[in-house]
Amino acid sequence: MKVLQINSVCGIGSTGRIVVQIHKLLKEKGYKSYVAYGRDYARDCDSTVRIGNKFDNYMHVAITRLFDRHGFGSKKATANFIEKVEKIDPDIIHLHNIHGYYVNIELLFKYIKEANKSVVWTLHDCWAFTGHCAYFDYIGCDRWKTGCYECPQKKTYPSSILMDNSRRNFERKKELFTGIKNMVIVTPSRWLAGLVKESFLKEYPVKVINNGIDLEIFKPMESDFRKRYGLENKFIILGVANVWDRRKGYDYFIKLSETLKQDEIIVMVGLTEKQKKNLPKNIIGITRTNNVKELAEIYSAADVFVNPTLEDNFPTTNLEALACGTPVVTFDTGGSPECVDESCGVVVEKGNLKELIEAIERIRLNTFNKDYCINRAKDFDKSKYSEYLELYSSL
Repeated sequence: MKVLQINSVCGIGSTGRIVVQIHKLLKEKGYKSYVAYGRDYARDCDSTVRIGNKFDNYMHVAITRLFDRHGFGSKKATANFIEKVEKIDPDIIHLHNIHGYYVNIELLFKYIKEANKSVVWTLHDCWAFTGHCAYFDYIGCDRWKTGCYECPQKKTYPSSILMDNSRRNFERKKELFTGIKNMVIVTPSRWLAGLVKESFLKEYPVKVINNGIDLEIFKPMESDFRKRYGLENKFIILGVANVWDRRKGYDYFIKLSETLKQDEIIVMVGLTEKQKKNLPKNIIGITRTNNVKELAEIYSAADVFVNPTLEDNFPTTNLEALACGTPVVTFDTGGSPECVDESCGVVVEKGNLKELIEAIERIRLNTFNKDYCINRAKDFDKSKYSEYLELYSSL
């Protein structure tokens, strides 16, 4: 069996690491595995195919910014890529994030339908069934159910400065993404599975396979992190994200910083240099890191991991924190609470800052047992990706 995975990145970020973990599992089991990616570089992975180059990425960004046609650029890069796919001739095409300025969805799905390929599509967000955005729940928009128009999030990822093509995009996606003879949708959370069943993708079977993490990497670790930042006697409140914005809960950390005691400190990982410069003194900002050992050391040094996301699928950051023995506090939004139970953290009402502060205080006063957090994380070991192999075989 030959499997080709397609994702925006390879070995970088949460989706990139998931792709590599599935790739390695396939190779271990003796299958032929290939990974196609569109941006940056392939990390910790062999048998890779780059779709296009930096120039293609920039041109796709330009088309998106000016005309709101994300997913409809990169024609030449995609045509060249399909020639390579034809030579590989995979039995299964496993799609992940096909947004991200690197692939043309018209050419890709034309090939999939004409070649009659079996497809597994893991949705890491909602972009596949909207006319523009990747998330909509936190602003209360439900136009995706019937047909997008006048997008209220035109300037959010994938941002369009000028035009609003959400109606046209929605109709074209619906036409392209439906009618595939042999496709299964996978969602990492029950929450997203429910949304898919209300979307134009409802014709397909939906299977929930939670995200997993490498417990050999994410585990309690000794480090000099506290000493390095002068935090030996501080209660550390940690936040980690690939991109910090309103949806990820950036504003709540700023508000939270105004309520901290003298011996409490916030550490935020994944900030831009510009964001770091604008932080209050009781927030330590760290730029994004793809060094998973460094991440594990930071998780291990923290006293509590706070994830005030306003909407998320199934954040691997929650799992990584638990695996390092750190309890989690998160809003009751999207799939974020699905890995948190009473033994390892607290789920609070969406947007309720008072409850968020009380939950952190509860964890500080009644220290959660690290072993309970670690045991909870064991339910999400990367070995669970063997479920994908079973799914491939069934197709």
